[in-house]
Amino acid sequence: MPTLRNRIKRLAKGYLKEVTLIRRYLHEHPELSGKEVLTAEFISKQLKSWGIEHQTGIAGHGVVGLIRGEKPGVKVVALRADMDALPIRELNEVPYISKNKGVMHACGHDVHMASLLGAARILKSLEPELSGIVKLIFQPSEEKYPGGALPMIKAGVLENPRPGLIVGQHVFPELEAGKIGLRSGKYMASTDEVHLVVRGKGGHAAIPHKVIDPVLIAAHIIIALQQIVSRNAQPTIPSVLSFGRVIAEGQANIIPDQVLISGTMRTFDETWRNEMQKRIEIYRKVFMITRCEGSSRK
Repeated sequence: MPTLRNRIKRLAKGYLKEVTLIRRYLHEHPELSGKEVLTAEFISKQLKSWGIEHQTGIAGHGVVGLIRGEKPGVKVVALRADMDALPIRELNEVPYISKNKGVMHACGHDVHMASLLGAARILKSLEPELSGIVKLIFQPSEEKYPGGALPMIKAGVLENPRPGLIVGQHVFPELEAGKIGLRSGKYMASTDEVHLVVRGKGGHAAIPHKVIDPVLIAAHIIIALQQIVSRNAQPTIPSVLSFGRVIAEGQANIIPDQVLISGTMRTFDETWRNEMQKRIEIYRKVFMITRCEGSSRK
């Protein structure tokens, strides 16, 4: 008689084509944080077609499903995936390229949802062999502060029934296909967003002595802020401060009045996290940046 593991492997192989098509559909139809209307509808449709009980509209567009094992057991395990995409224009040349201009699943959430749906499909097929309950959590708004996790918790996603264990996953392209990576302890860092507005006095590039160049100031700020990690962080504390968005809406020969800078700050240590925030504020005062805003999530 085949073992449960072998049955799972066979089911996974049998459902692979279906899950691949699900992933490609989700990749084609990405939706931004808090706007996952069609994504939630698609997930609900899939769960309904497989006979999996679920609720929609939790903390916005969250979806929660339940698979109840038919064998005696009271343990509850939750599986979680995020749903939202990023405001990025996709440049890939694939048949399933994003159909929503300026929106892309660039962080793997399409894979996360497809994988969770695939797991749900397998577990539903094995319901007579399972004991306890598996809770399926599809979380909206992971990419945008304050995120969808806390609102879902406040809405009761961790109650009725309360899971004793939650398993999350994330794609990791550097890992060989077909393998998974596990580790104990901390793994995903806290995240803080940093937004700066540098205001100067714009003008023509041919007369730079008559302007206060916010572009040049912004360049100095970004370089200076790198010293927070490289010269102040303890080498034993993992931390990064990176800037991925700099907007200077001038022209080749026109210096703008202001520059917008956005970045992310990440670490595992709460004490150092607070210290990093203080040091960014010190730099803000030194450079007399007009506005420095931060948003955080864990």
